[in-house]
Amino acid sequence: MENYDLVVIGSSNMDLVITLPRIPAVGETILGGKSSMIFGGKGANQAVAAVRSGARVAFITKLGNDIFGENMKAHFNKEGLSPEYILTDATEPTGIAQIFVSAKGENSIAVAPGANMNLMPADIHSFEKVITQAKVVLLQLEIPLETVAFIAGLAAANKVKVILNPAPAQALSNELLKNTWLLTPNETEAGLLTGIQVTDLASAEKAGASLLEKGVQHVIITLGENGSLLCNEHGFQHFDAFQVKAVDTTAAGDVFNGALAVAITNDKGFEEGIPFGSAAAAISVTRSGAQTSIPNRSEVDAFLSL
Repeated sequence: MENYDLVVIGSSNMDLVITLPRIPAVGETILGGKSSMIFGGKGANQAVAAVRSGARVAFITKLGNDIFGENMKAHFNKEGLSPEYILTDATEPTGIAQIFVSAKGENSIAVAPGANMNLMPADIHSFEKVITQAKVVLLQLEIPLETVAFIAGLAAANKVKVILNPAPAQALSNELLKNTWLLTPNETEAGLLTGIQVTDLASAEKAGASLLEKGVQHVIITLGENGSLLCNEHGFQHFDAFQVKAVDTTAAGDVFNGALAVAITNDKGFEEGIPFGSAAAAISVTRSGAQTSIPNRSEVDAFLSL
């Protein structure tokens, strides 16, 4: 088993995407859309974003024993992700996400997790060496919370930086937060974790301060077109977003997290890492789909040089 500076652990989904003039209301049928099947899942999106940003990545995930799983294995291999860390579940199908995308670039997503929710702590034991020898472990919440907590505890005990993207939003234990080096919620997730509704920079600062009190070392609250807010013991720092015309915001947060994790793995500070992640995310929203939208390193560097 090789050593990797960056380990990403999380979900893999096949995204079934329908592009429509607008998102359907409850009980409404809208005709005239276009459909496509795109590789997705928050874990896979972040792993691919990290690879395309120039990192060697070990991606630990669990797929179903089905055609979607086989297609994903071939895709991951093409992206440069080792099959050594790709598990197959004998009973559950590969995760599926149904995504509606509007003409404005808005999205609405429903997920059937499948094999993702069978990625348990027992599956992680054989990968403990690659986790404990990494610089950074990147996690999300589309796998069982007990698995996330186990990995964070293992990594933190071995002085590995844990980046947790707390999405989809759910309550987290103080122990998990204390084992988190960097937490990257959006406004909604920060609100759920703190009880503070995030509507502007002032409320974002209050939410960030609350999360620091819970034991997280650093917090970056992503604010969409309003940029992001870094919160840590040094105070608060706001970073502007890059202004682009959005076509599809699917996976923008994942691209930000994957690219940011690469910068941190390469010992870059937040002053450099946050704009790098923001640039990658900005490029991604000008394209359709999840992993189909993720830029490579040369594209990000060119965007930042403009």
